[in-house]
Amino acid sequence: MQIAIVKKAILAPCLILALVLSACAQMNAGPTATPIAMTEAAATATPAASAVTATEGMTATAGMTITQEMTATASTGGNATLPASCNLRDLNVTLNATGASFPNPIYQRWIEEYKTVNPNVTINYQSTGSGQGKSDFLGGVTDFGGSDALFTDEEHQQAPDTLFIPTVMGAVVTTYNLEGVEGLRFSPDTIAGIFLGQITNWTDPAIAQDNPNVQFPDQDITVVHRSDGSGTTFIFTNYLSKVSSEWADKVGSGTAVEWPTGIGGEKNDGVAAAVQQTPGAFGYVELIYALANNLPAPAVKNAAGNYVDPSLETVTNAAAGFLNDMPADLQFMVTNPPTGENAYPISGFTWLMVHPSYDNADKAMALADFICWAYTEGDQYAQDLHYAPLPTVVKEQAYSNLSTVQANGQPVFGTGQ
Repeated sequence: MQIAIVKKAILAPCLILALVLSACAQMNAGPTATPIAMTEAAATATPAASAVTATEGMTATAGMTITQEMTATASTGGNATLPASCNLRDLNVTLNATGASFPNPIYQRWIEEYKTVNPNVTINYQSTGSGQGKSDFLGGVTDFGGSDALFTDEEHQQAPDTLFIPTVMGAVVTTYNLEGVEGLRFSPDTIAGIFLGQITNWTDPAIAQDNPNVQFPDQDITVVHRSDGSGTTFIFTNYLSKVSSEWADKVGSGTAVEWPTGIGGEKNDGVAAAVQQTPGAFGYVELIYALANNLPAPAVKNAAGNYVDPSLETVTNAAAGFLNDMPADLQFMVTNPPTGENAYPISGFTWLMVHPSYDNADKAMALADFICWAYTEGDQYAQDLHYAPLPTVVKEQAYSNLSTVQANGQPVFGTGQ
């Protein structure tokens, strides 16, 4: 059973990417941008006329160089020094992308702000969910993609050299609709029990144990989950698989799973709306969607045994426990960190998917400039929207990886060419 939701178009020293807003009137063919609001407009990606294809007849100009003021090294695997600022090239080009709804609010804000400093570059980002974003990117429909989920083995085989570039971090929060009840907190066992369909009423002893001295109504719990392929679901089910062996065995993790119970909502704003409309509901969304819809964002018990609220600080703390073993390709999860007294356990990166090579030099350079701007100028906007900053070591590795991107055999990002 699915709930039809009327969708409304609804972090951070360092971040990257963003998507359309004030450029609506200037957009070329491709995904249609939606106004930045606390909701999202539902839309299905359509093949973009300017999508990356092998037949694009654009060639890089001889002696092409990037004018960004960077000292990034053009080597694979080594860290690079972050630039203090970027010199943006004067290009007249449109970039099209689809993907995760998790970062859509910050992407739309970045795109709006970027248009004021580089008005001839139009960036269209359509919030379709990570599953569609990956599909469009792999199919050549878009120039880059957004995802909170990593590639499956099959997807990796299709594009093994795809770069996953983190932009911001965020919290996936459980949320609920229980009139007159506030300030709840939940343990991993309770969250897993609810989504497994084993805890079905708000008077269950497990909920009471997490929340002593709270009077709960005798009301059934309605689980609300995503109905579409979702990076938010990828993060949430990755967490559940780590904290519950039963969940790992019976359901597992992914952008879409066979839910044991509940009703579905499309994208983050669809789940938020379903929770709002359903008394007794219990669901999960990215933090900003809970805040924007006046929904609670409860504390969750972490591996250290502490109930921790989601915040910029506690999300950043979650990454700290994994940085010593961080892979060079930056494809790793930070759910349920084994250490960190004040780490929020359902945290995750969101990534941009970038091709290692482009046929269209202008598109490649425009994307490189935008990423540089987002990493150096975008943090202030991300924090305003409750996205957490990337650790410096993550940003440095990302710059090193980006320095390998080429157009027609020429580097477009970094000064090491």
